[in-house]
Amino acid sequence: MKTIDNIPTSKIQRATKLVSTGAKVGVNYLKYYGDRLVNTELEAKERLNKNNASDIYDGLKQLKGSALKVAQMLSMEKSILPQAYVEKFSLAQFSVPPLSPPLVIKTFKTYFGKHPNDLFDTFNATSVNAASIGQVHMATKNGKKLAVKIQYPGVAESIASDLAMVKPVAISMFNIKGKDSDKYFKEVENKLLEETNYILEIEQSREISKACAHISNISFPNYYEELSSDRIITMDYMDGIHLSEFSVRNSDQEKANKLGQALWDFYMYQIHHLKKVHADPHPGNFMVSEKGELIVLDFGCMKQIPQEFYTPYFELAKKENLNNRKFFQDRLYALEILKEEDSNEEKAFFTQMFHDMLSLFTQPFHNDVFDFSDPEFFGKIAELGERYSKSTDLKKMNGNRGSKHFIYINRTFFGLYNLMFDLKARHIRIDNYLKLT
Repeated sequence: MKTIDNIPTSKIQRATKLVSTGAKVGVNYLKYYGDRLVNTELEAKERLNKNNASDIYDGLKQLKGSALKVAQMLSMEKSILPQAYVEKFSLAQFSVPPLSPPLVIKTFKTYFGKHPNDLFDTFNATSVNAASIGQVHMATKNGKKLAVKIQYPGVAESIASDLAMVKPVAISMFNIKGKDSDKYFKEVENKLLEETNYILEIEQSREISKACAHISNISFPNYYEELSSDRIITMDYMDGIHLSEFSVRNSDQEKANKLGQALWDFYMYQIHHLKKVHADPHPGNFMVSEKGELIVLDFGCMKQIPQEFYTPYFELAKKENLNNRKFFQDRLYALEILKEEDSNEEKAFFTQMFHDMLSLFTQPFHNDVFDFSDPEFFGKIAELGERYSKSTDLKKMNGNRGSKHFIYINRTFFGLYNLMFDLKARHIRIDNYLKLT
């Protein structure tokens, strides 16, 4: 894979890169208008989406950092984005062009004040894995194989300006209006800043690893503070394959069920017992060991779940509450989905919309055992998302709905459901986490 010798770090450099990417998108639209004259609308639109997705991703992967992280987050929104974008942006999860070896050494010396060979017995300057915020290198010390994650230069300093540049796109895509919309962008900005603080990540990694050590068929790496800094993390090198690769190769249903149960228990235990959750459930953060255990990596993005959000959110996961209209509406107010100033039309529309969504999305919680390999269930989620994304009524209304906590909690569940579906996990015991206290 081609490496990168420099990353735009200043606001002007990064804005210039985005402007040039925007110019390519403009050219694609000109081609699209001509394409419609000789081909069907569907063919022309598919070609436009494919070209735009490719050009946008190529621009973002050179910027790295929060710009690429947003693409990674959007790749999980399979019911919102066209398939071409989902496929291209999914590369941000674990397949990104890495920094060149000379830039790696320079960056390491800047962050640690030493050459990596002064700390490790061996250090491979060629990355074994590159993602949105950092890349991983293999090293050894005292006979132990280690993974060293190095943050890309300028990532932490450019988060606020990057988000300011993508904000107009997000406002348009999600139909966000109103003066208090900044709370959503501030939530994302704060989480991204936390992800660049590797000292905090080590603390969170140790905390969750210790709290979840008793869960069956799951393992975590050890972390080494003396070989880490606020921009570098050193941990055990974990042998295994990425969960997505395992899912494609696997033909053993029993193994898929075992891993699916471990993944589900891991998330339910965190959410219901710890009120804090690993909020970055994409395939690049999970591996499968040779022993068939689930390996959990990267605790940079952790979401604390306040009780005032947790209670009404999970009350609406109960079937009897979904069917109690007054109770249901009361909880929609508690979750900031409905507002006192809403018109009767808005109240009726959003009550129905969220009833449709929650009735479907909470189905696993209405069963003792659930089959996450069921394509009909996920097909219905996609259909519902597509229906409301095309709703002319929704476009006329303020899409600025819900508590800021929805952003990462919904992201967690969408990501978890997608991982469970990719695994084709069946016979998952939904309330098994209650036995894990």
